[in-house]
Amino acid sequence: MNFNYYIPTKILFGPGKLNELQKEVLPGKKALIVTTAGKSVKRYGYLSRVEKILDNKGIKHVLFDKILPNPIKGHVMEGAELAKKENCDFVIGLGGGSSIDSAKSIAVMAKNNGDYWDYISGGSGKGKPAINGVLPIVAITTTAGTGTEADPWTVITKEDTNEKIGFGNEHTFPMISVVDPELMISVPKELTAYQGFDALFHATEGFIANIATPISDSYALKSIELIAKYLPICVKDGNNIEARTNVALANTLSGLVESTSSCTSEHSMEHALSANHPELPHGAGLIMLSEAYYTFFADKVPDKFITMAKTMGVDVDSLKEEQRPMAFVKALIKLQEDCDVQDLKMSSYGIKEEDIPGLAQKAYETMSGLFAIDPYKLSMEETIDIMHKAYK
Repeated sequence: MNFNYYIPTKILFGPGKLNELQKEVLPGKKALIVTTAGKSVKRYGYLSRVEKILDNKGIKHVLFDKILPNPIKGHVMEGAELAKKENCDFVIGLGGGSSIDSAKSIAVMAKNNGDYWDYISGGSGKGKPAINGVLPIVAITTTAGTGTEADPWTVITKEDTNEKIGFGNEHTFPMISVVDPELMISVPKELTAYQGFDALFHATEGFIANIATPISDSYALKSIELIAKYLPICVKDGNNIEARTNVALANTLSGLVESTSSCTSEHSMEHALSANHPELPHGAGLIMLSEAYYTFFADKVPDKFITMAKTMGVDVDSLKEEQRPMAFVKALIKLQEDCDVQDLKMSSYGIKEEDIPGLAQKAYETMSGLFAIDPYKLSMEETIDIMHKAYK
């Protein structure tokens, strides 16, 4: 019972909350708005609503709309140069995890010299401290997947080496985050499922991690409960605002798990997959790995798995004792079936089985820190075996 707790983000949560941003004191006079290269934030009017709020508050703004679904270092550096050139004094991430993560990284590089990878720990990063701090960050999420609105983490790929690595510190928490489920109604069925499972795995990994705390466990179990109950409804009926709101809450809770515990090596493995195959959605990659990954760990921390199964609504007391840990894995597979994502294949994204040893090595090289947080220390052979089983 020994932990520290620090989450400085003010969260505006609930349907219609984007309108309340008008009442908030924003942290500057000129914003860099960071969005993806996609059309959704413009098509559905989210960008124009944010711009109108800024205009009404007398805040100038510049748009940087090049971010990819798996964001890259080149765009971080380009966005930071634009922020400096335009004298922006804060950054707004508008969109999904890729936009908000990129906004955080741009906020770092708008205040610090050199290359973004100078500040990355792991892989070819130099691990330098970002001594000049960061620009203030405002996060407005339009998806329920990464929880990045409630944590300090940002995940970026160095495109020339295919290294996908997380970064964050006490300064990269958003100052204000808006979680308005009305902005999530437009997310398509498939992406709703992928993003929901990403949130789920933030919670499940954070629950089994060896640095979990009583607080992170509380957040994690509530997140798991809500996703198990409401994600299938969201997938089948994206206009169901009650379901969207509960999945949004689960997502924000999973971000709080990330702030108080950590992901485990499942994320290291997936980052190796999507860094080398950037067309692979992160949540889809996690789904592909999940059955083999959690089957491996079920007997390593059986009590945790039994608790997660109960949280997903399984009557574990009716099962034989030796069946209880795997009840979580069965519930996980059932949830994937209910969300129509049970048939995802790595081969559909160009991943070849003979590439798996190299991908496992890349997972170790780039994000070895998450392997240290696993409840059991995986060997390279075991990592490769999990990925082979996930492939089949």
